[in-house]
Amino acid sequence: MELTERSRVKIIGRGRVGTAFAARLDERGVLVNQGDADLVLLCVPDAAIASVAAGLPVGPWIAHVSGATPLVALAPHARRFSVHPLQTFTRTRGADQIDGAWAAVTAETAAGRRAGWALAAWLGLRAFDLADDRRAIYHAGASIASNFLVTIHRAAVRAVAAAGAPPEALLPLMRRTIDNGFDLTGPIARGDRATVEAHLAAIRRDLPDLEAFYRVLAEATHP
Repeated sequence: MELTERSRVKIIGRGRVGTAFAARLDERGVLVNQGDADLVLLCVPDAAIASVAAGLPVGPWIAHVSGATPLVALAPHARRFSVHPLQTFTRTRGADQIDGAWAAVTAETAAGRRAGWALAAWLGLRAFDLADDRRAIYHAGASIASNFLVTIHRAAVRAVAAAGAPPEALLPLMRRTIDNGFDLTGPIARGDRATVEAHLAAIRRDLPDLEAFYRVLAEATHP
């Protein structure tokens, strides 16, 4: 399958990903939800993929955008693949949030792989192949990178706020850490155990529920 200005894509699910994908395909001249579809793209919650796919007529290509869900969830369809955007999405932004992101393409056939890569290209995603049986560990890595970053930020905000410092001051620090290629600095990198122990004492005093959190992260961060 090659997507052209004559291609028709039916998008089921207009959440964060579905809305952004529809906007981008519309920009690229792909007909979305108009007439018979060449591709049905499921942008529904993971738990709903199997039931939605089972209720659709077999024929067109069908794909989902889940990172963790195996392709068997698209049964009984044989012409199937998945394209998972390795990106976090928000409703407050449009198709531009796709720009620069990568995408995992999973397929069982050469034709499915071509279809997945074609869709990724039209969306403006940088595609790479992902084996179906490696999806869970891949998605775990994605969740660590995105979801746990939110958790770390929340904990850091509590700590600096407890000191009376502005939480928004953390954002340039976090962004620069990424820009610097995650080069580790600070007391753990220096082997400064006294400072780490001072951190723990302060957390134990002011935010005791974060002590175990800090200890686990410090142990994992130790070079």
